[in-house]
Amino acid sequence: MESSDQLIGEATAFLAVIEQVSKIAPLNKPVLIIGERGTGKELFAARLHFLSKRWDQTYQKLNCAAISDSLLETELFGHESGAFTGANKRHVGRFERSHAGSLFLDELATTSMRVQEKLLRVIEYGEFERVGGTSTIQTDVRLIAATNEDLPQLASNGKFRHDLLDRLAFDVITLPPLRHRKEDIPLLAEHFAIRMTKELERPYFAGFTKDCMESFLEYPWPGNIRELKNVVERNVYRHPEDEPINEVVFDPFESPFRPPHKNKPEATSPTADTSLLTMKASFPLDFKTQSQDFEISLIQQALEEAQFNQRKAADLLQVTYHQLRGYLKKYQLV
Repeated sequence: MESSDQLIGEATAFLAVIEQVSKIAPLNKPVLIIGERGTGKELFAARLHFLSKRWDQTYQKLNCAAISDSLLETELFGHESGAFTGANKRHVGRFERSHAGSLFLDELATTSMRVQEKLLRVIEYGEFERVGGTSTIQTDVRLIAATNEDLPQLASNGKFRHDLLDRLAFDVITLPPLRHRKEDIPLLAEHFAIRMTKELERPYFAGFTKDCMESFLEYPWPGNIRELKNVVERNVYRHPEDEPINEVVFDPFESPFRPPHKNKPEATSPTADTSLLTMKASFPLDFKTQSQDFEISLIQQALEEAQFNQRKAADLLQVTYHQLRGYLKKYQLV
């Protein structure tokens, strides 16, 4: 998520999604939001509701992966008293409570075929039955669903209903990951930093150094905006308030005392290392130049192997990210 109540960005890919949401929001159609974790699916779902004609009606949201499948069915559709052990009274489900409003279902791909079948019926006919009930209940709900899975592929593999996918996919909003919104990283980082500064009751935020921002731009952000928020807030509170943030800790688990992975295989020397040790040199030679050429070659190979992700390349070379940055500047490779 990007903020508790707002979407932030100026990147072309981000603005295109904002425009798409604005166009589809007024329509009384189901919408499917696709995006990696931390890209703000819940915020976009809320925007769809509050820009729609249902903005003043109920807006319910539910993470389908957060509860068991049996409980999910009763949570969505409700149950009658005595429907199962422990059902002492009637329970009104989310679809019933969301009548005339919107219902946001996150992690839709985790639902069972049984739940998917009932969802299909609600979307097609606007009706369902409570668990353990026989009366048909009519409801008018706009369904907004989200997932980080490839639903067409899941449907091809028999793990998601094709007919439900067809009904949900009136239009699909695919959110760009943060690595494709690099121009938004400084804007978001400053936003989170200033907000954390206020939370810490500090008088001002001293900013980020150029090297710090470069490291932000080069990092792949697998956790997207949520990860950026955590990284920025953690480094703000750890850093002296009167100095710009220079070095960044991306991984809070990073420590020389971190317990080793029990299943991690012992490191073995690559074949290339053995050949280098046994290689015959021709003397005399320029030792400094030969050493530099060798280091440059290894760095370039590691960068190519890591698809020019400098943090991954540093891991391949078994040096820290900042050590690699030092070598890159030393040999003018950046």
